[in-house]
Amino acid sequence: MKRDTEQNGETRGLVIVNTGDGKGKTTAALGLMMRAWGREMKVGMVQFIKNEKRRTGELEAAERIGIEWHGSGDGWTWKKTDLQSAEDRALQGWEVARERIACSGYDVLILDEFTYPLHFGWLDVKEVINWLRENKPAALHLVITGRYAPSELIEYADLVTEMREIKHPLSAQGIGAQAGIEY
Repeated sequence: MKRDTEQNGETRGLVIVNTGDGKGKTTAALGLMMRAWGREMKVGMVQFIKNEKRRTGELEAAERIGIEWHGSGDGWTWKKTDLQSAEDRALQGWEVARERIACSGYDVLILDEFTYPLHFGWLDVKEVINWLRENKPAALHLVITGRYAPSELIEYADLVTEMREIKHPLSAQGIGAQAGIEY
Protein backbone atom coordinates (compact mmCIF):
# COMPACT_ATOMS: atom_id res chain seq x y z
CA MET A 1 0.00 0.00 0.00
CA LYS A 2 1.48 3.32 -1.13
CA ARG A 3 1.51 6.36 1.15
CA ASP A 4 -0.75 9.26 0.27
CA THR A 5 0.96 11.90 -1.84
CA GLU A 6 0.52 15.65 -1.80
CA GLN A 7 -1.56 16.76 -4.77
CA ASN A 8 -1.51 20.50 -4.09
CA GLY A 9 2.12 21.23 -4.96
CA GLU A 10 3.31 21.35 -1.34
CA THR A 11 6.59 19.71 -0.55
CA ARG A 12 6.91 16.77 1.80
CA GLY A 13 9.65 14.43 2.85
CA LEU A 14 10.47 11.78 0.29
CA VAL A 15 11.65 8.22 0.74
CA ILE A 16 14.48 7.78 -1.74
CA VAL A 17 16.13 4.43 -2.50
CA ASN A 18 19.44 4.04 -4.36
CA THR A 19 19.96 0.36 -5.18
CA GLY A 20 21.52 -1.94 -7.78
CA ASP A 21 24.80 -3.68 -8.56
CA GLY A 22 26.64 -0.60 -9.78
CA LYS A 23 28.78 1.87 -7.88
CA GLY A 24 27.43 5.24 -6.87
CA LYS A 25 24.58 4.55 -4.45
CA THR A 26 26.26 6.11 -1.44
CA THR A 27 27.94 8.74 -3.60
CA ALA A 28 24.56 9.90 -4.91
CA ALA A 29 23.21 10.04 -1.36
CA LEU A 30 26.23 12.07 -0.27
CA GLY A 31 25.65 14.50 -3.12
CA LEU A 32 22.08 14.98 -1.94
CA MET A 33 23.38 15.41 1.62
CA MET A 34 25.77 18.14 0.54
CA ARG A 35 23.07 19.91 -1.46
CA ALA A 36 20.74 19.85 1.56
CA TRP A 37 23.52 20.99 3.92
CA GLY A 38 24.27 23.84 1.54
CA ARG A 39 20.60 24.87 1.87
CA GLU A 40 21.08 24.94 5.66
CA MET A 41 19.04 21.81 6.20
CA LYS A 42 19.82 19.53 9.15
CA VAL A 43 21.35 16.37 7.70
CA GLY A 44 22.69 13.13 9.16
CA MET A 45 23.91 9.66 8.30
CA VAL A 46 23.49 6.26 9.90
CA GLN A 47 25.81 3.87 8.14
CA PHE A 48 25.31 0.11 8.24
CA ILE A 49 27.78 -2.68 7.35
CA LYS A 50 30.76 -0.47 6.38
CA ASN A 51 33.51 -0.42 8.99
CA GLU A 52 32.77 2.39 11.43
CA LYS A 53 36.48 2.79 12.25
CA ARG A 54 37.55 3.36 8.63
CA ARG A 55 38.51 6.99 8.00
CA THR A 56 36.96 7.63 4.59
CA GLY A 57 37.08 10.97 2.80
CA GLU A 58 33.33 11.45 3.19
CA LEU A 59 33.53 10.87 6.95
CA GLU A 60 36.45 13.31 7.24
CA ALA A 61 34.47 15.94 5.32
CA ALA A 62 31.30 15.36 7.35
CA GLU A 63 33.21 15.83 10.60
CA ARG A 64 34.82 19.06 9.36
CA ILE A 65 31.48 20.64 8.45
CA GLY A 66 29.56 19.26 11.41
CA ILE A 67 27.33 16.62 9.84
CA GLU A 68 26.22 13.98 12.35
CA TRP A 69 27.43 10.54 11.26
CA HIS A 70 26.89 7.27 13.08
CA GLY A 71 28.64 4.09 11.99
CA SER A 72 27.30 0.72 13.05
CA GLY A 73 29.30 -1.71 10.95
CA ASP A 74 32.49 -3.68 11.21
CA GLY A 75 33.12 -4.40 7.55
CA TRP A 76 31.64 -6.20 4.59
CA THR A 77 29.62 -9.26 5.53
CA TRP A 78 30.61 -11.40 2.58
CA LYS A 79 34.19 -11.42 3.89
CA LYS A 80 33.14 -12.91 7.26
CA THR A 81 32.51 -16.39 8.55
CA ASP A 82 30.63 -15.19 11.66
CA LEU A 83 27.75 -12.89 10.73
CA GLN A 84 26.37 -12.55 14.26
CA SER A 85 28.49 -9.48 14.99
CA ALA A 86 27.33 -7.82 11.76
CA GLU A 87 23.70 -8.59 12.59
CA ASP A 88 24.06 -7.28 16.16
CA ARG A 89 25.63 -4.06 14.89
CA ALA A 90 22.92 -3.65 12.25
CA LEU A 91 20.19 -4.03 14.88
CA GLN A 92 21.95 -1.43 17.04
CA GLY A 93 22.19 0.83 13.99
CA TRP A 94 18.45 0.47 13.41
CA GLU A 95 17.82 1.57 17.00
CA VAL A 96 19.95 4.67 16.39
CA ALA A 97 18.16 5.30 13.09
CA ARG A 98 14.74 5.02 14.75
CA GLU A 99 15.76 7.50 17.44
CA ARG A 100 17.00 9.96 14.83
CA ILE A 101 13.92 9.54 12.65
CA ALA A 102 11.48 9.90 15.54
CA CYS A 103 13.16 12.97 17.05
CA SER A 104 12.01 15.15 14.15
CA GLY A 105 15.37 16.91 14.26
CA TYR A 106 16.45 16.20 10.69
CA ASP A 107 15.48 17.41 7.26
CA VAL A 108 17.49 14.66 5.51
CA LEU A 109 18.65 11.39 7.02
CA ILE A 110 20.61 8.78 5.09
CA LEU A 111 20.50 5.11 6.03
CA ASP A 112 23.53 3.94 4.07
CA GLU A 113 23.67 0.23 3.19
CA PHE A 114 20.37 -0.28 5.05
CA THR A 115 19.08 -2.67 2.40
CA TYR A 116 21.52 -5.35 3.63
CA PRO A 117 19.88 -5.88 7.06
CA LEU A 118 16.57 -6.15 5.20
CA HIS A 119 17.95 -8.50 2.54
CA PHE A 120 19.64 -10.77 5.09
CA GLY A 121 16.44 -10.95 7.17
CA TRP A 122 18.00 -9.32 10.22
CA LEU A 123 15.12 -6.85 10.13
CA ASP A 124 11.62 -7.64 8.89
CA VAL A 125 10.89 -5.45 5.85
CA LYS A 126 7.18 -5.14 6.60
CA GLU A 127 7.83 -4.19 10.23
CA VAL A 128 10.36 -1.55 9.16
CA ILE A 129 7.96 -0.04 6.61
CA ASN A 130 5.08 -0.07 9.09
CA TRP A 131 7.29 1.64 11.65
CA LEU A 132 8.29 4.28 9.09
CA ARG A 133 4.65 4.87 8.14
CA GLU A 134 3.78 5.49 11.77
CA ASN A 135 6.88 7.41 12.91
CA LYS A 136 8.66 9.16 10.03
CA PRO A 137 7.98 12.90 10.25
CA ALA A 138 6.12 14.13 7.18
CA ALA A 139 8.87 16.61 6.29
CA LEU A 140 11.82 14.20 6.67
CA HIS A 141 13.58 13.14 3.48
CA LEU A 142 14.83 9.59 4.12
CA VAL A 143 17.49 8.18 1.79
CA ILE A 144 18.17 4.44 1.84
CA THR A 145 21.07 2.90 -0.06
CA GLY A 146 22.38 -0.57 -0.84
CA ARG A 147 22.05 -3.54 -3.13
CA TYR A 148 19.09 -5.92 -3.10
CA ALA A 149 16.35 -3.46 -2.13
CA PRO A 150 13.32 -5.58 -1.27
CA SER A 151 10.27 -5.16 -3.50
CA GLU A 152 8.21 -3.90 -0.55
CA LEU A 153 10.71 -1.09 0.04
CA ILE A 154 10.70 -0.21 -3.66
CA GLU A 155 6.90 -0.03 -3.59
CA TYR A 156 6.92 2.15 -0.45
CA ALA A 157 9.54 4.61 -1.74
CA ASP A 158 8.78 7.79 -3.66
CA LEU A 159 11.94 7.67 -5.76
CA VAL A 160 13.98 4.60 -6.64
CA THR A 161 17.16 4.65 -8.70
CA GLU A 162 18.96 1.51 -9.75
CA MET A 163 22.69 1.78 -10.40
CA ARG A 164 23.87 -0.77 -12.96
CA GLU A 165 27.51 -1.70 -13.49
CA ILE A 166 28.61 -1.42 -17.09
CA LYS A 167 32.36 -1.26 -16.55
CA HIS A 168 34.42 -1.22 -13.36
CA PRO A 169 38.16 -0.48 -13.06
CA LEU A 170 38.78 -3.40 -10.70
CA SER A 171 37.12 -6.11 -12.77
CA ALA A 172 38.05 -4.62 -16.15
CA GLN A 173 41.63 -3.49 -15.46
CA GLY A 174 42.63 -4.71 -12.01
CA ILE A 175 42.70 -1.15 -10.64
CA GLY A 176 41.86 -1.18 -6.93
CA ALA A 177 39.93 1.35 -4.86
CA GLN A 178 41.54 4.78 -4.74
CA ALA A 179 41.43 7.43 -2.00
CA GLY A 180 39.20 10.33 -2.95
CA ILE A 181 37.44 8.29 -5.62
CA GLU A 182 36.00 5.23 -3.87
CA TYR A 183 36.58 6.24 -0.25
